[in-house]
Amino acid sequence: MERKIIYLINPISGTSKKEGIKKLIEKETSAQHIYFEILPTDIRGEYDEVKEKIITESITDVVIVGGDGTVSQVTNALKHLPIQFGIIPIGSGNGLAFAANIPKKPKAALAVIFNGMAKSVDSFLVNEHYSCMLSGLGFDAQVAHNFAAKSTRGLFTYTSESLINFFKAHPFQFQIVLDNFSFFTEAFAISIANSNQFGNNLTIAPKASLNDGLLDVVIIQKMNKAKIPFALLQQIRGNNKLQAIMNEFTNKNVIYFQTDALSIKNLKLAPLHIDGEPRETAEELHIKIVKNSFQLLQ
Repeated sequence: MERKIIYLINPISGTSKKEGIKKLIEKETSAQHIYFEILPTDIRGEYDEVKEKIITESITDVVIVGGDGTVSQVTNALKHLPIQFGIIPIGSGNGLAFAANIPKKPKAALAVIFNGMAKSVDSFLVNEHYSCMLSGLGFDAQVAHNFAAKSTRGLFTYTSESLINFFKAHPFQFQIVLDNFSFFTEAFAISIANSNQFGNNLTIAPKASLNDGLLDVVIIQKMNKAKIPFALLQQIRGNNKLQAIMNEFTNKNVIYFQTDALSIKNLKLAPLHIDGEPRETAEELHIKIVKNSFQLLQ
């Protein structure tokens, strides 16, 4: 089948110069003799015109030029269509792209678009809200809320907000409910991951896979705050083994396990983010994996 590509560029994502990327896309795609069109993303996530174009013009690929929020929004809107997705990562974190080993440099990312193989990627639902990489409660969600309110984006702003919120952080109370088992915890943060990282190659769930039909759950339990960086470093380095949670959770600073579904009773209304975007929190969250949601060029 002849390939036809729509590039969707987020005009406000990250810090890169969009005009330069647009020219690079035009040059490299023309050199491949592939039909293409460049369109802007929609901040509301409404892609009815793009859907119609995909169907009527037999579009084969949609390439997302943006960050995690854009990737989540576009794949959610178009995942039911018979297309394959690509990513040119220009956001602040780029968690899904890096989990799929997509290069950060636009020219190298374009090479993946032209030469890569499409592989299935799972997603999951948080109270029926779509997520394809990482969602969470607590500390990192508060960072996401504050980051979204800033007039400037980028790694420096995100790092600054993370440091400020670290000193303000306090644990929240949760009840975690699994099949035939539940437990209470006081925790600074809970991350539910399909991809293995927050972004910027900061791995939070080392054993996570994009298509294994499982969620990786990481709980940063209450501890002396001075111990948190060391506990996180152990997790990031992959030193914390996946736990058989019924037997091992009690004495751990970081609980790390896999499941295809869970519920979280958010007893103190910890803030929530979904794929890095701030969302209104809830007293109870029901989370479940959705296998093979879309095809991603890798």
